[in-house]
Amino acid sequence: MEHGYDEQAGVSAAETKSELEQIEIELLLDGVHRLYGYDFRNYALPSLKRRIWHHVHAENVPTISALQEKVLHDRTCFERFIYSLSIPVTEMFRDPGLFLTFRQRVVPLLRTYPYIRIWHAGCSTGEEVYSMAILLHEEGLYDKARIYATDMNGRSLQQAKEGVYDIGKMKQYTKNYLEAGGTRAFSEYYTAKYNSVMLQPYLRKNIIFAEHNLATDTSFNEFNVILCRNVMIYFNDELRDHVHGLFHESLSRFGVLVLGSKESIHFTRYSDCYEPLDRVEKIYRKIK
Repeated sequence: MEHGYDEQAGVSAAETKSELEQIEIELLLDGVHRLYGYDFRNYALPSLKRRIWHHVHAENVPTISALQEKVLHDRTCFERFIYSLSIPVTEMFRDPGLFLTFRQRVVPLLRTYPYIRIWHAGCSTGEEVYSMAILLHEEGLYDKARIYATDMNGRSLQQAKEGVYDIGKMKQYTKNYLEAGGTRAFSEYYTAKYNSVMLQPYLRKNIIFAEHNLATDTSFNEFNVILCRNVMIYFNDELRDHVHGLFHESLSRFGVLVLGSKESIHFTRYSDCYEPLDRVEKIYRKIK
């Protein structure tokens, strides 16, 4: 009898702890939304929970409630919190096969347009944006293109604007570039200085960097291409559907949507609005 009682009490304690954690997370996210306007309430809970606890330890506070108090009363702590929830994971010409397929399947379509508007949603620190600028430059399309690079993370956007990256990453970036169909020496696109490289200024001339939150902000233009890669894997179904609606509204007729390798247009309300240009690389064309 005692063993059964202890086991039941243990389960009850665990359930209470889990419920308390859920309440603390909901209060934290609601406070951040109400005070700062950033909405993480529909992010996928498992990864969100891990990042919140990581930040609890980083801020050296004992509980999520203590983190909430600090985030709501200290703007710099809030900015650190936002950065920790949107840790950038990117590289130049990431997934080279995607960029090679883009050259082969999408570039011929873009040649038919008098003017090209491209939106990189969730651009992080900008590596994939500059990869697109290089690709368009080599295809003779950059001068008639405008790239809108947006992210909710101001710190990441600032690095993207500067176009300065770790020189130690150039070996991998060069490999990616060549596998993506690059036609020149990759070193032509940057200048090395000490432990960093600065991308050539002309690559930035047709890029507009701006803060935009996919969870709360609306459409701001009509685009021929939208790229949003490995961002929606952190969203729950409701937010994912909302973002797909935003993209559908923002794409021109026959516009191209490019998703991440673990993402799909299937199982959304908009699946029948697109046809696949390449199922493997997750490139779709809007047909209605």
